[in-house]
Formats: sequence, structure tokens, C-alpha cells
Amino acid sequence: MPAYARQALSFVRGSGALLWDAQDQEYLDAISGVAVTSLGHAHPEITAAICEQASLLLHTSNVFRIDWQERLGERLCSLSGMDKAFFCNSGAEANETALKLARLHAHHQGIAAPQIIVMDNGFHGRTLATLSATGNPAIQTGFAPLMPGFLRLPYNDIDTVWAAAAQSPHVVAVLLEPVQGEGGIRAADPAYLRALRQLCDQQGWLLMVDEIQTGMGRTGAWLGYQHAGILPDVVTLAKALGNGFPIGACLARGAAAALFSPGQHGSTFGGNPLACRVACTVIEVMAREQLPARAAVLGARLLDGLRQALATHPAVSAIRGHGLMVGIELNRPCTDLVGRALAEQHLLITVTRGNVIRLLPALISTEAQIDDIVRRIVLLLAPEAKPQPQHTAESATAVASSSW
Repeated sequence: MPAYARQALSFVRGSGALLWDAQDQEYLDAISGVAVTSLGHAHPEITAAICEQASLLLHTSNVFRIDWQERLGERLCSLSGMDKAFFCNSGAEANETALKLARLHAHHQGIAAPQIIVMDNGFHGRTLATLSATGNPAIQTGFAPLMPGFLRLPYNDIDTVWAAAAQSPHVVAVLLEPVQGEGGIRAADPAYLRALRQLCDQQGWLLMVDEIQTGMGRTGAWLGYQHAGILPDVVTLAKALGNGFPIGACLARGAAAALFSPGQHGSTFGGNPLACRVACTVIEVMAREQLPARAAVLGARLLDGLRQALATHPAVSAIRGHGLMVGIELNRPCTDLVGRALAEQHLLITVTRGNVIRLLPALISTEAQIDDIVRRIVLLLAPEAKPQPQHTAESATAVASSSW
């Protein structure tokens, strides 16, 4: 089905941050399969774990205990500060699990028509419920009626949440991303997250943090919310958790961790031995190599390099970043740059919100590869870097003042 606007290019192999097509042309991957292959392509330890486990046992169903699932649950809860884990196959499924927990939380309080606060420009998935929670009208078109029960508010604006608390007695939860990836790489202010935690405590709401794109070290910490020094009630993970092997997780603590009872939720494939062993291996490698800390260092290098190189570029409005999540906002639509980057610079990028170049390099990238991303982006944008005195000063000010 034509659900994707695919590039004509096809890759046949990869190694680390590099990919090769059928003609053996090399490409530098600056998106990691959209924040998935944080350990790079064809990581030998991931390959070995898949091969060995595939030769032993793939699936038994959740009717039985699964040792690798229990190990993974313990490790994730230790890293996140949560108490329990539910395993599924994708980020959208993990967020569906969180939304069901919020509904159950409301049911236990006798609230028949609960509301969940979500944010403008947020993205939580493409199932009907997660699509309804997503703050992008363009991807909702054609799928009405959307699921009710969502109250959408401006991101990073605590006053509007306080107002909702005063005016909306049926709010039961808040769902947000610590950095809006699809929303143009916009980070929540730590004070905002701390204020949300305080408000949720006062109101008896669940604070649910979508770490699908930000989790597993990408922001410079294991989880994005850890930069604010808070603990959510519910956390969702996927993407980099399996380094390309499908797996999702919904973690919870306290009362939220005890909401489900047998028969209220489930997954046929979720948490199978193969997926959980791969995820355990991912965590082992990330911990041993201290990759969350490395993401912070490499992210600062990438951000500084881009800001210096593009400081006076007339088309650049802002450059934002948090760890190895970096966005270059242009003053024009730039979706054409995805194909041009492949053809002209042999570089993989994405464009989100229509005018933001999004960079999500692998956490195992070398310093030289990070510098090479900067060099190729500068060359990609070079045709637009013509003298335009009426814009240069304004653009330089915007770039210099953007700090995330």
C-alpha cells in the first residue's frame, strides 16, 4: 500500500553509522532509522544474540514465564525508577498501554468521561487512540471521528495546565514527550517538567512520559525526564530499545503499576524471548560503553559545529538540540533536502514539520563522523548561502539565541 513517500534508494548492508547500496556506494547515516539503531548497523553483539536465541527459542506466549522478559523488566525498572513493565512490539502499542492505564485510573475514581492532557505538536503514534492524542492535524485528516477524551494544550506552558486543573474536573493524566522529535526538536524546560510533576501529585493525575524517541540514552541520559530530576508514573519505550528488532515497553510505578489485572491487556508476541534478549544486550552494550554520556558529548559537538558553520546562513532560523537530537529550522519548506542529501552528499537526514532538518546520529558515531555530518549539511545548504544583508543579522541572532 502507498503509505510511505519512499526514496528510490535501497540499502543492502550496513556497519556502524555507515550504509551501502547495491552499487556499493557508501552513505553516512545521520538518522539511525529514526532514532532506532543507536548502536549502529550490524552490531556484532546484537547479531550474536539474535543468532543464538533464534537457535534456542523464539516464542512460547505470555501464558508462561519468560526468563529474558523478567531480566529485561528488572533492568529497565532499575534504570527508570519504575516498578513494573509490560512488553509489546512498538511505540504506538506502548502508548496505547499507557492510555489504557489512564482510563483504568479514571474508572477506579468513578470518572466516566476522563480527559488526558496532551500537547500541541506532540506525536504518540498512528493507531486510532495514539493518532487522536497526536497534535498534528495533517496526519489526522481522513480518520474522523477521532477518539474523544484528549485536552490539547501548548507545550512548555505550565499556566495553561494549571488553568485546566481549575476548569476541567475530569482530567486524569498528562501525556507528553520530554523532547518533541516529530514536533521539530523542541525540548521541555526542566522547570516545566518539575511543575507538571508537582501539579499531578496535587491533582491525583498520572504523569505519563513518552520516551519512544528520546529514551535509551539519546538525550544524554538514559531517559529524557531524568534531566529534570523527576519520576513519572508511566514511561513508554521502543525504537532504540531493540536497535532495530521490534519491541516496546510500558513501565509504571506505584498505583499505576497495579492497575492491570489478568485479561485486561495483552500481546501475542510482546516480550518474547528473542526480543527481550536483544533488548537486554542493547542495555548491556550501552551501559558498558557509557553511551548516554557519550550522546551528550557528541550532541554538544554536533550542535556547536552546526551553530558555528551556519551562524550567518540566511535560510537558517534556529538550531536546537538535546543530546543527539538536533534540529535545523529553515525559513522555508525543505522536504526536498532529504532526496538531495542522498544524491549530493550521500547523507541520510529527515525533515519534520516541513521546515526542520532532523539529525539523529547513532550513539556509537565517531567524532570524525559527527564533524562529517556538519560538513555535509553545510555543503547541502551552500546553494542557499548567498549574500542577503537584510536577513543575515536577524538569522545570526536567532541561531545564537537558540539554547536547548
